[in-house]
Amino acid sequence: MRKSKFKLGLKQWLTVLPFVAIGFIGIAVFVIYPMIRNIMISFQDYSIMPNAANPWVGFDNYTKVFQDPNDRFLIALRNTFLNVAATVPVNWFLAVFFAVLINARFVKFKIAFRTIYYLPIVTSWIIIALLFKYLFADGDGGFINFILHKQLGIIGEPISWRNNYWSAMIMIWLFHIWKTVGWGVVIYLAALQGIPKDLYEAADIDGANAGQKFWKITIPLLKPITLFIVINLINGAFGFFPQVYFITQGGPMNQTHVIPSLIYIEAFQNLKFGPASAMGVMMGVLVFILTYTQMKKIGRQRMF
Repeated sequence: MRKSKFKLGLKQWLTVLPFVAIGFIGIAVFVIYPMIRNIMISFQDYSIMPNAANPWVGFDNYTKVFQDPNDRFLIALRNTFLNVAATVPVNWFLAVFFAVLINARFVKFKIAFRTIYYLPIVTSWIIIALLFKYLFADGDGGFINFILHKQLGIIGEPISWRNNYWSAMIMIWLFHIWKTVGWGVVIYLAALQGIPKDLYEAADIDGANAGQKFWKITIPLLKPITLFIVINLINGAFGFFPQVYFITQGGPMNQTHVIPSLIYIEAFQNLKFGPASAMGVMMGVLVFILTYTQMKKIGRQRMF
């Protein structure tokens, strides 16, 4: 009986193997091998020069990261957690709000609104970065400063957005939220259209208002989708790179760096591949710890 099951399973795998082989090869070449190579480099005094010795130095690269007199890694780690705390709740709320609004019966042209919200996702990071640099430019030439200073009079003088830590961080957060919120909107729209309408009809018969239906029906039934979206939003917040690289380049005084941007600077500008790989390994472990338990829950949950 066991032999027959084994043969059946082997036959099924051999049947589908030609269709998934390219995917397995791609994962092995572009994911697994770079991951293993990165871990190895994090334990070496690595050089890109031909025929370099690349001696094994153990955990020296990891200690160097924390012995930086400027505490750049700790600052980047702090900014990374700030990014998660500042963008994930706002991103999630806006995704739910816009999805429910578009899905409402009185809203027409749903496909047009869906396209508008998703358009920033497919737009180049560079184009959006240039747009935000114009919006948040110094002086009254920047659109935001012009509105806040000249038109509304809310601020006494124009803000130098990229020359101050908190204003630069706010600029980065707004950039990220505007660029990514459409993804959550589209996912929630698909989930909302899958909720049985008879549940809302039963709630109407019982006299429930719109708020009660939202909190008692919509939100609980969207829990698995919400878990999926929140995990991906957290991963996206940990993966800040173009948001920093194209807007502030880590300034002012390297205060807005996040872990990915600091890894890039260490590896490709300072040519310190060992410490950069060590930071990459620590970041990967941190993201894995934060998301592994939640990912296990997704597999055990059903939509309805």
